[in-house]
Amino acid sequence: MLLLLGGFLVLMLLGVPVAIAMAVSSLLYILVSGVTPDVTLAQRMIAGVESFPLLAVPFFILAGNLMNIAGVTGRIYKFAVALVGWMRGGLGHVNIIGSVIFSGMSGTAIADAAGLGTIEIKAMKDHGYSTEFSVGVTAASATLGPIIPPSLPFVIYGMMANVSIGALFLGGVIPGIVMTLLMMATVTYFAHKNKWGSDTPFSWPQLGSAGLEIAIVLAFPMAIWLMVLAGLSVNMAVVIGLGTLLIIDWYFDFSAVMALMAPVILIGGMTLGWFTPTEAAVAAVIWSLFLGLIRYRTMTLKTVAKATFDTIETTASVLFIVTAASIFAWLLTVSQAAQMLSDWMLSITHNKWVFLALANVLILFVGCFIDTTAAITILAPILLPIVLKLGIDPIHFGLIMTLNLMIGLLHPPLGMVLFVLARVAKLSVERTTVAILPWLVPLMLALIAITYIPELTLWLPKYMGLSK
Repeated sequence: MLLLLGGFLVLMLLGVPVAIAMAVSSLLYILVSGVTPDVTLAQRMIAGVESFPLLAVPFFILAGNLMNIAGVTGRIYKFAVALVGWMRGGLGHVNIIGSVIFSGMSGTAIADAAGLGTIEIKAMKDHGYSTEFSVGVTAASATLGPIIPPSLPFVIYGMMANVSIGALFLGGVIPGIVMTLLMMATVTYFAHKNKWGSDTPFSWPQLGSAGLEIAIVLAFPMAIWLMVLAGLSVNMAVVIGLGTLLIIDWYFDFSAVMALMAPVILIGGMTLGWFTPTEAAVAAVIWSLFLGLIRYRTMTLKTVAKATFDTIETTASVLFIVTAASIFAWLLTVSQAAQMLSDWMLSITHNKWVFLALANVLILFVGCFIDTTAAITILAPILLPIVLKLGIDPIHFGLIMTLNLMIGLLHPPLGMVLFVLARVAKLSVERTTVAILPWLVPLMLALIAITYIPELTLWLPKYMGLSK
């Protein structure tokens, strides 16, 4: 166990990438201990990616890349300005609302930070906001990406924990709303403290237009339901509904109706049983291509090819981490390290609330040093037996784990959102870290609420019949 963990930590301290550090330390452990033939390394790594749910990973990554090149981010920003730009500290609120909308399409924090972050930080600096505040609110709002469905970390966790990915998606909706409200309250606090005004004049026409877009999107499921009650098949009702929506959007040229429809289509399709969460990722790609090539006509074959190659590169790195983490996690189990950790935690307490507090500290610490995908792949098999033994719902724990790891993305030494925003804002990593610190307050409050109020996560999956 010391060889496995010690080798991993030494390699990490030497600056070796996390996936290679896990693979090399695993191989060293196998060669020295002789616990299993060395060919097991390759077999277990291959088995780690032989999973149907993992097919969602490249498609969600591709959907996020396509949305970025389709110009959807600019439309989302314009819509958010019309909706909340008139409030005090307006562009701070716009930043958060924009992330909420983009989260419903990309499923990753890094895509949010790199896509919308570039637009938002520049706009906030042009309106006189400090670079630090702009970076801080952008970093905090980027954590919404994997909480509001769809979500790549939920796909990985659902595969490792053998729980419904659709239930995890639904479980993230209310926590995402809670996080949004806490972040907007933080912007309001800074606005009053610094006596900031609004960034765009209040306009009833603009606000009415934004409200009408929301109303159209919310009316879509109701219209489908009414047509089904009238005797139409669900498929026919959806075809008529989408056709009508396209005509309305084309005639009035709304900013974000079609972008707002992405989460409705994904969640609605999974709820109606049209497609699995993995197939929903394909639906997200198809919707992205439709918007970019047909509706907005902002894509070219060249930009689609670039998005595809970027997706291949990102997917390869993610799946390499999954393969390396799978053998590392398996060896932790074989070496009894996982059982020792489990016994140690249960020796401290059998109270599930105390355990959740300890788990939060552990996952937060791990999230600062290990990539999100690797952390889920390693920690899920270790902690889930304790979770189940203490009667904690694994869907609830999935939200807790994901949010902890999203907070870890904002920290050095491995916080990818931190590095992305430092590059976008042209700040040092040190200044970017200091800028993010105040935003840990609303994130930690959200973490406490989600941890100790399980119904925030579980009510919607139970209501939709995806959880007991």
